[in-house]
Amino acid sequence: MIRIRTILANGTVITPIRALHSSSVIVEGGRIAAVLPSDQVEMQEQDRVIDVGGAYIAPGFIDIHTHGAGGHDFMDGSVEAIMEAARTHLRYGTTTIMPTTLTSDLDELFDTLDKFAQAKSKLKDGPNLHGLHLEGPYFSREQAGAQDPRYIKNPDPDEYRRIVGYSGEVKRWTIAPELPGALEMGRYLSERGILCSMGHTNAVYEDVVAAVENGFRLVTHLYSAMSGVRRINAYRYAGVIESALLLDELTVEVIADGVHLPKSLLQLTYKVKGPDRICLVTDSMRGAGMPEGESILGSLKDGQRVIIEDGVAKLPDRSAFAGSVSTSDRLVRTMVKLAEVPLVDAVKMVTLTPAKLLGIAERKGQIAPGKDGDLVVFDADINVSLVMVGGQVRFEQSQGRDL
Repeated sequence: MIRIRTILANGTVITPIRALHSSSVIVEGGRIAAVLPSDQVEMQEQDRVIDVGGAYIAPGFIDIHTHGAGGHDFMDGSVEAIMEAARTHLRYGTTTIMPTTLTSDLDELFDTLDKFAQAKSKLKDGPNLHGLHLEGPYFSREQAGAQDPRYIKNPDPDEYRRIVGYSGEVKRWTIAPELPGALEMGRYLSERGILCSMGHTNAVYEDVVAAVENGFRLVTHLYSAMSGVRRINAYRYAGVIESALLLDELTVEVIADGVHLPKSLLQLTYKVKGPDRICLVTDSMRGAGMPEGESILGSLKDGQRVIIEDGVAKLPDRSAFAGSVSTSDRLVRTMVKLAEVPLVDAVKMVTLTPAKLLGIAERKGQIAPGKDGDLVVFDADINVSLVMVGGQVRFEQSQGRDL
């Protein structure tokens, strides 16, 4: 049986350490078969050759924190909403995605778990659905941000064990580590291979150290909804921000939309943590890929009204951001154009670094023989023209439609 190869030819291939000019990527059987200088590729009659004309070829982007896109939220209670939000992200280069919940009642959460499992088995033309990220409800009330305060509480062992037991699709959970019972929860999650992250937290350095010792490995959207240095009884204490920058054991999320964090903080985070300890995330709500105007954060049933303007979602009183409307291509563009980070490092922060964090780096996050054929092609302005998942072209801008 003849196996048809797909060749992305005449591109600049982005690896974790350099850019390979005038190179081609050969994909066969859903995996990368070879990366070669273009003039060394021996074409076969049955090959499908896509000449990218010098554009960049990068690993597919991995978004580990997103609430929705394309007018849909992952908590809308609909299988189709989950699939449509995922398909929207695909068009901007995301090939592996971790849908994220907001604080809610248990019935809504369990319904989301059910709908996600159905969508994962049904979606054939979108990105890989890696698993669910539960954001809350075990948060600091002082750092609630846009999370619904009605559902915020301390960790309840009976409750979170029931949730984990209900669905094997829970792959990550964000909680505030200073809350009573949070460290026990961290150990419980870590023992089951669930990524434990700290966020919406008012912790101080000592709390963060204890959290790291009890399984916490990630900081959710650095600088947003977390403590900084402050005085307690006249003494200064480092907050989560300073602790995250100081502790090498922690990886941090950065919402690199150019709005949540200014150039100076993007550059500071990059300088201190480096590309191996930063994951670029969209933290996008349903407004990603949509025009500005009124929208809803969370589910249609029980979400909060927000306003999309200035490239970000805001609470109605404009007192705080309410999630971004970014897509993964914008993250890379911001880091390169605004923060002046080398393209190789910007790509690494949305490919290999999250792949390692999720434990899937043996298959994803890098262009190398044997890796999955998840690839994205973009120009110098990070405009995506082609997306491939598992060796199949799922989006091609020249045709303006999903394939």
